[in-house]
Amino acid sequence: MVPAAFLALLALVIWQLVVVAADVPAYIVPSPTEIGQELVAKGPSLVSDLGWTMLEAVTGFLIGSGVAFATAVVFVHVPIVERAAFPWAIVLQTIPIVAIAPLLTIWFGYTLVPKVAIAAIICFFPVLVNTTRGLRSVSSQAMELMRVLSARKASIFWRLRLPSSLSYVFAGLRVAATLSVIGSIVAEFTGADRGIGFVIVQASYRIDTRLMFAAIALSSLGGIVFFHLIGWIERATLRWPEARQHNS
Repeated sequence: MVPAAFLALLALVIWQLVVVAADVPAYIVPSPTEIGQELVAKGPSLVSDLGWTMLEAVTGFLIGSGVAFATAVVFVHVPIVERAAFPWAIVLQTIPIVAIAPLLTIWFGYTLVPKVAIAAIICFFPVLVNTTRGLRSVSSQAMELMRVLSARKASIFWRLRLPSSLSYVFAGLRVAATLSVIGSIVAEFTGADRGIGFVIVQASYRIDTRLMFAAIALSSLGGIVFFHLIGWIERATLRWPEARQHNS
């Protein structure tokens, strides 16, 4: 954490020195101090917009990750469903989000639905892939032992597959956490009346780069906090030594 903070501080200092030395106009690239002043001046409204964006991101994250987890469980237990559906999951992943967002905005208007839907779609694939791999990461010896004991599929899932897959699941959730914020902001670009994406679009119309950079900084902060929140939940969940070693 300390090296990362030092690197960030060093980058900000260099940025400040270069902008001042080259006399770069603020409407092109503002200095870190000017961005900081903008954050202080418009902090309450920006925090409110960030809260709205994070609501969209977290809701979409929960829906997309939940559907992905359930789909992965079906894939593992019914291989024919995986062979039929997984190619379409790949197709969904390859469709640009910027192409889907305007359609959802046309269908559902400037409501919460398009933003949550985009966040859910963008979270789906990484959680699906990691969870499917995790559920299949059970050792053959452990699986054979469960069969010898005549364990039911439900017992195998809850006592063997799920505990073995958690490190993979959380790896997908960490990726999805940051992507959900990006998806919500992209959806706000195409139609919104609040949120960080809305602020960025409005600031771009006015060529207010200070506000744009301030909004971008706050959106990055939201993604970082969400990422570390998932990491904290992971550390609280994976308490046994083997899980922590595998996760590290």
